[in-house]
Amino acid sequence: MITIIAAIGNNGELGKDNDLIWHLPNDLKRFKKVTAGHHVIMGRKTYESLGKPLPNRTNIVITGNRDFNAEGCLVVNSLEAALEAANTDTAPYILGGAQIYKQAIEIADMLDLTLVNAELEADAFFPQIDTSVWKETARQDFKADEKHRYDYSFVTYQRK
Repeated sequence: MITIIAAIGNNGELGKDNDLIWHLPNDLKRFKKVTAGHHVIMGRKTYESLGKPLPNRTNIVITGNRDFNAEGCLVVNSLEAALEAANTDTAPYILGGAQIYKQAIEIADMLDLTLVNAELEADAFFPQIDTSVWKETARQDFKADEKHRYDYSFVTYQRK
């Protein structure tokens, strides 16, 4: 069960200048909880934005740079190689960025998304969700509050 996990804005916004464009503590807590103990697959830029491996997970970094090294991570050169490296995990998570999501949405089984009710300036975008391919199977809606500037929803899509 390959799962893409992401937080996206109303227009598919992911981030800007290799950073997140919102701060949603409940999304971060949920991300930590659901990915703990699993293999997490990310592109080099996403890894560099984190600055270090995520704890309690097997971190796999995809890069075309064969000289790239990330201490505490497995480094591979393709999404296919990343999935092969994660083959002992029945539920690996794909963390992005935009280029990795674009490849992974073709093969993923599930989308675990935080839909942020915001339209912000971005330079990285999530691929279009084709509703002929994906079916929404779960949703939890939350209102903005003192810790969350925007309304948001945790939404699960399954491949049809």
